[in-house]
Amino acid sequence: MSETETGSDRADATGAEGPRLGGLLRGKRALVTGVANELSIAWAIARAFHAEGAELVFTYPGEAIERRMRPLVEPLGPRAILACDVGKDQDIERTARAVGEVWDRLDVLVHSIAFAPRAALEGRFVEGTTREAWNVAMEVSAYSLVGLTRAFLPLLRPGSSVLSLTYFGAEKVVRGYNLMGVAKAALECATRYLADDLGQDGIRVNTISAGPIKTLAAAGIRGMRTMLSENAARTPLRRNIEQEDVARAALYLCSDLARNVTGEVLHVDAGQNVLGVISMG
Repeated sequence: MSETETGSDRADATGAEGPRLGGLLRGKRALVTGVANELSIAWAIARAFHAEGAELVFTYPGEAIERRMRPLVEPLGPRAILACDVGKDQDIERTARAVGEVWDRLDVLVHSIAFAPRAALEGRFVEGTTREAWNVAMEVSAYSLVGLTRAFLPLLRPGSSVLSLTYFGAEKVVRGYNLMGVAKAALECATRYLADDLGQDGIRVNTISAGPIKTLAAAGIRGMRTMLSENAARTPLRRNIEQEDVARAALYLCSDLARNVTGEVLHVDAGQNVLGVISMG
């Protein structure tokens, strides 16, 4: 579920990052948010970007995450690893200034950030969705896309790309996703408005709607284990997706291959989103 990710660090004949496509992002500079551990979708995206020639900067929200992610990302040789609490405008602005001291431009901004209080993901939606929970979920999961984009706008050039992660619970009810579904709906709508607004500057804005994947974020969603076990038999492709599937879609959207693609919600979910009822039998 957007930041719900399934951990399979596979090394095969194509390499640890999956098949290399010939330097799709060679010379590009990418800021990646949301790497929490080796199961993160953001981590799969970062590895794929690095394999295709991109330089990287990472952000983290606090010391607990930093302790897990710093040893993970350092082998990729990032230009910087920066603290950034997207719930604070001053943190966002400070991070943008710090990136501006390292680079004179930013080609890719990856937003992989979402949060809602656990109580808002359990039980009845009407009872768990308090005003406080609503404000926190919206600020962190949706507004932060706008806030980060605005702060980095001076570094974004024509041809640059902003990418976020969403989930089908933004479009239809997924029981247990609750408030996060509403926040992701706001994120998807913000994507369209940003795409229209920034198109005049040659900046593209898209989001990937990933199928359910087991990640750190997914641990807070009731019934996730059951969903994963049942999902593979129900999708048109009869399988679950993996982080690398999302990473390859991100490569496409953030490369020149997608130079005329903007405002899109790209589903990477083995076709799950096309289904109505599972079976009439």
